[in-house]
Amino acid sequence: MRDPAPWLKRYSRMWMIALLLGFIGQYLFVRQTFGLSVPIFVALCYGLFFYSVKGRLGGFDRWKGQSKTGWLLFGPIAALAVSYALFANELFRSLNFLGLMLLMVAQSMLLTRGGSQPWHRFGFYGDLLKQWLLIPLTHIGVPFGILAGWFRIEKGSGRLSGKLGKILLGLVIAAPLLIVVVALLASADGIFRSWIENVPNLFDVESVGDWFVRIFIGGCISFYLFCFVWGLLFRKTKSDDEGLEAAFPREPHGSTAEKSGTGAHVDSTIAATVLVCVNFVYVFFVAIQFSYLFGAAEGLLPAGTAYAEYARRGFAELVAIAMINMGILLLGLHFVKKESGLLDRFRQVLLTVLMSCTLVMLISAYSRLSLYEEAYGFTQQRLLVHGFMILLGIMMMAAIVRIWYGRYSLAKVNIALAVVAYVIMNYANLDARIAENNAERYERNGRMDWAYMSTLSADAAPALLKLQERHPELKEVRDILAELRLEAKDRKGWQSWNLSHRRVEKLVSH
Repeated sequence: MRDPAPWLKRYSRMWMIALLLGFIGQYLFVRQTFGLSVPIFVALCYGLFFYSVKGRLGGFDRWKGQSKTGWLLFGPIAALAVSYALFANELFRSLNFLGLMLLMVAQSMLLTRGGSQPWHRFGFYGDLLKQWLLIPLTHIGVPFGILAGWFRIEKGSGRLSGKLGKILLGLVIAAPLLIVVVALLASADGIFRSWIENVPNLFDVESVGDWFVRIFIGGCISFYLFCFVWGLLFRKTKSDDEGLEAAFPREPHGSTAEKSGTGAHVDSTIAATVLVCVNFVYVFFVAIQFSYLFGAAEGLLPAGTAYAEYARRGFAELVAIAMINMGILLLGLHFVKKESGLLDRFRQVLLTVLMSCTLVMLISAYSRLSLYEEAYGFTQQRLLVHGFMILLGIMMMAAIVRIWYGRYSLAKVNIALAVVAYVIMNYANLDARIAENNAERYERNGRMDWAYMSTLSADAAPALLKLQERHPELKEVRDILAELRLEAKDRKGWQSWNLSHRRVEKLVSH
C-alpha cells in the first residue's frame, strides 16, 4: 500500500500557500481599485495551481487536443489580466473580470483532464459552472480537517504536541466567534466601540471595520482557492473519499476513543482556550457596563455622543449575545470531555464567569430598554422583551447552579421556566400596564402616542379612565374609550361574555 504521508505534506503546503494568497489578496484588493494587482495575483494563483497538480498534467488526453487547447488559453488570460494595468474602460474592466474567471476555470479543467465532454460541446460548460461555483462548496470542510491535523498528536511526527497544540487549535476556533461577539458588543456600546476602534491604530489599519473586512475577504480567498483546487484533484466520489481520508485520518474501528464513547466530545484544553478568549472580551465589556450602571461612564463617552443616546442603544445586541452564550454553555456542559482534577474545575470557573458576565449584560440591556421606553413610550413588544430578559436572567442563575451542582437536566428546567413564564405573561395584563406606564409618562413629559394607544384592548380602559379624570380636556382619551364601549356592546350573547369588556361597559357608562 502506498504511504500517504507525502501527499499529506503536499495538502498541508497547499493550504499554507492558499492562506498566504488570502493574506496577499486582501492587501492587493481591499479598498483598492483593480490595476497591476490583477496580473500579479493571477500569476500567484497559477503558482498554487501548478504546485498542487504537479504530476497530473500531460499524459493521456481523454479527448484529442484538450491539453494543447488548455496551454493556448494562457494567451487570452494573460492579455485580460494585463489589461487592468493598461486601460481604464469601465465596461471592459467589468466584463473582463467574468471572462478572466471563466477562462481560468476552463483552462484548469482542460489541463487536469476535467469535464465529462470535450470543450467544444455544450456539456463542458455545464461542468465548468459546476466546477467554478458548486464543487468548491462541497469541500469546505477539508481545510478545517487539515488544520486539525496540524495539531494532532502523533508520536515521532515532529508536530506540535500536547497542550500547546490544543491551545493553538483553540485560538483558531475562537477567532471567528470573537469576530461576531466583538462586532455585536461594539454595536451595543459606544464606549466599548471607541476602545476597539483604537486597536487598529496599532497595526496601521483604518478602522476595526476595515480590519474585519480584510480578515473576512482574505479568508474567503484562501478557502475558495484551496477548495477549488481540491475539487480538481478529487472529482469522483471514490477519489473524494480518498482525499478526505488523507485530510481527516480516522481512528481505527475499536479504538479507545470509540470504546469510551468520547469521540464526539471536544478536548477540554481546546474548550478552555476558547472560553478564556471569549471571557477576556466579556470581562472588559462588563467593566464598562459597571461604570455605566453606576453612573461613572459619562466622562468616558466618545465625542459627540449624548449620555441618553448611549444608554438607549444596544439592548437588542446584548440579548443576541446572551443567546449565543447560552449556546456556548450547552456546548461546555455536554460536549466537552470531562477531566479529573484542576482542569475540570477550571472549566467550571470559566463557564461561571461566562454566565456572570451574561447576567451583567442582561441587567444592562434591561436598564437600556427602560430608558428607551422612557424616551419613546411603552409597547407590547417592549414589555415582552422585558419579560424575556427576566426569563433569560433566571435561566442564567439556574445554569450557574447546574455548572457546580450538575445532577439535574438544565433542558427540563429551562422548558419548565419557559412554560411558567408564558403563563405569567398571559396574566400580567400587558395592555393595562402599557396604558398605566404611558399615562405616567404623559404626566411627566406630556408626550403620548395616541395612534398606538387606540390599538389597545379593553384591558387598558381602567388606566385610561383615570387619565381622563385627571385630564378631561383630552379628546383622544374620550374617543378611545368610546370605541372600546362600542366594541363591548357589540359582544352579544352570554357565550361572548368577557370580564374586561363587561368592565368597560359599566365604567364608561357611568
